Amino acid sequence: MPTHDYDLVCIGSGPAGQRAAVQATKVGKRALIVERDPPVGGACLQTGTIPSKSLREAVQAITAENAGRGLVPHAAPVPTTGELRSRVAEVIEAEARVQVEQLRRNRVAMHIGTASFVDEHTLEIAAPESTTRVSADNILIAVGSRPARPDGIEIDGRTVLVSDDLLDLESQPQRIVVIGGGVIGLELASMFATLGAKVTVVDQRERLLEFLDDEISDELISQLRHQRVTFRLGERVERVTTVTEPHPQGLVELESGKSIVEDMVLFSAGREANTDSLNLGAIGVGTDTHGRITVDDAYRTTTPNVYAAGDVLGFPALASTSAEQGRLAACHMFGVASRPMADRFPIGIYSIPEISMIGANEAELTSDRIPYETGVARYSELVRGQLLNDEKGLVKMLFHRDTGRLLGVHIIGSGATELLHVGQAVFILGGGLDYFLENVFNYPTLAEAYKVAALDAANKLQAVARFRERSV
Repeated sequence: MPTHDYDLVCIGSGPAGQRAAVQATKVGKRALIVERDPPVGGACLQTGTIPSKSLREAVQAITAENAGRGLVPHAAPVPTTGELRSRVAEVIEAEARVQVEQLRRNRVAMHIGTASFVDEHTLEIAAPESTTRVSADNILIAVGSRPARPDGIEIDGRTVLVSDDLLDLESQPQRIVVIGGGVIGLELASMFATLGAKVTVVDQRERLLEFLDDEISDELISQLRHQRVTFRLGERVERVTTVTEPHPQGLVELESGKSIVEDMVLFSAGREANTDSLNLGAIGVGTDTHGRITVDDAYRTTTPNVYAAGDVLGFPALASTSAEQGRLAACHMFGVASRPMADRFPIGIYSIPEISMIGANEAELTSDRIPYETGVARYSELVRGQLLNDEKGLVKMLFHRDTGRLLGVHIIGSGATELLHVGQAVFILGGGLDYFLENVFNYPTLAEAYKVAALDAANKLQAVARFRERSV
């Protein structure tokens, strides 16, 4: 007879929790998900990935409609927050139905409430009208994260806010300061700029998105500046104050002595794991200053039957990698053969323009003294790029100079996150220049950029080879 109520209880119904629970039921195990904020999906569906990407698509759709009527962004009518919220809500509701049905179809049980540990096998679940306890052989912590809130600065959700507050805005700001130039900060900055707002980005770093290839990050900054985004880099925020009369405004004072007054101040400076209510001390599991948990290669915490996956681990904190971490954790729990997640995985940044990458960038290869050649195709060279009215996008590939193996793919422009997967397949399978040169790509498509970039790299390699032959 079973010694516990379930084989697996997942705390959190985001990508990691859902994927782990479904994997458990696929091998005949009893799985329960405990979710604090119904219906399902966690921050990914309710406040994070899905809402922000839905908002991005709504912004692009509306601006495309205006462009079709011959209106330039700064002269076009600004969509109301009601219009944007309506489009976002439709997507959230539809995706919630899909996720609920998937869990039902896989016989995953659901319990609404806030979970905390009693011991390593027992959780207490506090709901609005009752408290109950459940036990499990294994427990997965997949509680996700929330925007970090700065010390000493009041977040009122109207003038000074974090990303979770955006869907509750009553009006669109005309002028906004974004504090934090990371992925989320630049995604949001680009959306507001596309809507015609004047945006200022403040960050203490001298260079943003340092993990990107320099050419790609420079192109993003260039395009954002073209949309009237101002960058204040190498700057620290000293204080933020607000006034309500004659209308709400925020004053951002920087350590350098500069001051910025705008309608809205958006903090986007990191995230914190939602582990503070779990009573982790009861099972001897510690966290860092951001609430994050350390695990081993199998996603086990220091308590062997308690696992963790997703944003609670920190980097990379992507919905895609979180889901895979949850699946692999469940595989380990129940002895299902599986391979570790690849060290190199695709990264997508849903700014406007879109960015995606996999593999090494030029700086990494140069530092490691790996000989390489670049191949670049610009959307302006592609009929599809002209059809999409996107002539600033580009696809960049890095090939090993001696073997031709593909070392990295870097894309900025329309459809970048979709287009990347062609290069990802070749990269993961160990292919290279010959694949792109010897195969035919549909015309006119953005995928044709791979052929153009490969030819560019091949021409450079041939020029070097001819020079060396002459110099011998």
